[in-house]
Amino acid sequence: MTENTAATEDHFTPDVTTFRNDELHRYELHVGGKLAVEVRFEDKPGHVDFIHTQTSEQFQGHGLAKVLIHFALDDVVASGKRIIPHCPFTARYLRKHEVYTQCIDWPEAAAPKLLGT
Repeated sequence: MTENTAATEDHFTPDVTTFRNDELHRYELHVGGKLAVEVRFEDKPGHVDFIHTQTSEQFQGHGLAKVLIHFALDDVVASGKRIIPHCPFTARYLRKHEVYTQCIDWPEAAAPKLLGT
């Protein structure tokens, strides 16, 4: 049995909601009804290409972008699609969270460097 658990650096509060907004091509995290973080994506056949992550100034430094990207990546994996991390934040998150390794198609510029190369 596989269980999703939040990493210890993720912070949750009761008034946080996350969802995928297909109309605007982004995942959203709201705090108290206000848009706090958005992750923009392009939905492609067999892939979701993560383009950009942005946190509103008043919500920066609370770990909310990590919460949203975790939600977004889990959503993509559950849909059976693969992840393309063009977004630098998404790429850094994926390098730290190996659970997604088998679901990533690295763009050449963001691919992790192999030792000895």
